[in-house]
Amino acid sequence: MPYKELLLFSGRANIPLVEEICKYLRIPLGKSNIYDFPDGEIGIKITENVRGRDVFVVQPTCEPVNKNLMELLIMIDALKRSSAERITAVIPYYGYARQDRKAEPRVPITSKLVADLVTAAGTNRVLAIDLHAGQIQGFFNLPVDHLYAAPIQIEYIKRKRLKDLVIVSPDAGGVERARAFAKKLNTSLAIIDKRRDKPGVAKVMNIIGDIKGKRAMIVDDMIDTAGTLIEATNALLKNGVREVYACCTHPVLSEPAVERINKSPLKEVIVSNTIPLSDKQKRCNKIIILSISKLLGEAIKRIHTATSVSSLFA
Repeated sequence: MPYKELLLFSGRANIPLVEEICKYLRIPLGKSNIYDFPDGEIGIKITENVRGRDVFVVQPTCEPVNKNLMELLIMIDALKRSSAERITAVIPYYGYARQDRKAEPRVPITSKLVADLVTAAGTNRVLAIDLHAGQIQGFFNLPVDHLYAAPIQIEYIKRKRLKDLVIVSPDAGGVERARAFAKKLNTSLAIIDKRRDKPGVAKVMNIIGDIKGKRAMIVDDMIDTAGTLIEATNALLKNGVREVYACCTHPVLSEPAVERINKSPLKEVIVSNTIPLSDKQKRCNKIIILSISKLLGEAIKRIHTATSVSSLFA
């Protein structure tokens, strides 16, 4: 075993991803027994010795969000009480990330609450991918390695050799992410200006940038119901774009996202496997899944060996 003191455990949220990471690291998956009590409570037993070991727990807090979050917290507590030397929570998708500020009076900042819970459970370090807002790192009073799936996505887009490509940010908040893509791909940038008349309903008002006759790649951190994505796609085509593609890291894909994507004029939707897709979602031939297992595996290896992780941030 190359990393003698390293152990990797998984919750039940995304076991296929963890198995890919184990394969990359050439280590077996840590042994544990996770089960549900009749009343819905979660039980966990670590079934191998972790005393003095460097332990990583991989668990995206995707749907069912609350159950997966509790499973992560309980496993961390079990490892802490089993005398693990260091516990790193690897959270490929950070649930509640969109509740990162007080957008109106008398509402919580739930992503900060989740950070407090993860810390209180006994975590020593956090590894995450494409947080909805970079400042969420500051919600933790412990080291956070914030990685991006962009290098994997950009490499795939380069292989497609799309001519006359323009990178599109679906809103003002995603401009920094879209600009980074445009710079790496040496393409132009466009921004969609949208307004929300009421919660959950967005309307495209203007498109800033030269898009006529080009192929557009909409870049975002996640796709939830795909309402904003389809609205943006239709607006781009109406304003002279030839073809529309989309790229996101986290395929939340709540209903009726897949149906909307299937019926839309979108050519392709590029996602990663931070969140596992259902069989129905995988059957959508417009959805292309890129694996982030090597990125996470390399980060885990470097954290364990105390070598630089910064080159993976690009």
